Amino acid sequence: MDPAPRSDCPINQAVEVLGDPWAMLVLRDIMFGDRRHFRELLAGSEEGIAPNILSSRLRRLSNAGLLTRQDARRGQRAAYSLTEAGIQTLPIMTALGSWGLAHRSGERRLRVRAELLRDGGQELLTRFMDDLRHLHLGIPRPDPHAPRAAEELHSAYETALRE
Repeated sequence: MDPAPRSDCPINQAVEVLGDPWAMLVLRDIMFGDRRHFRELLAGSEEGIAPNILSSRLRRLSNAGLLTRQDARRGQRAAYSLTEAGIQTLPIMTALGSWGLAHRSGERRLRVRAELLRDGGQELLTRFMDDLRHLHLGIPRPDPHAPRAAEELHSAYETALRE
């Protein structure tokens, strides 16, 4: 009989948080879709996440320190923001996207961001993380005049949709 995985192993701890497919998809939609509210995440889910699953994953990601939840006043919606730990999952998603490009097929519109991130290398990844820090943490971008990586990714996605 195989022993149970060690819970203090960093890889096991990461898998506990990020190994759930819904968790990665929620993070993806917050990062790439700029969806910050429950209803936006629910309505924008291409995979059709159920409300109870979305609620559970948002709570789990918040408890794991990848998201923060800004409580809303009466009549307003709560907003979710990435933490620094959440932003630092971007290279993981980029690596998974590169693996998917090499080993899986799919629609062009669903592959374009992964291709752009793969081909843009560390420079694009760093700029996108700076964009996310600005948007979610209020940290000024190092070069406010540099083109926003998020706009490049969105533009490439929109172009792929029209093709």
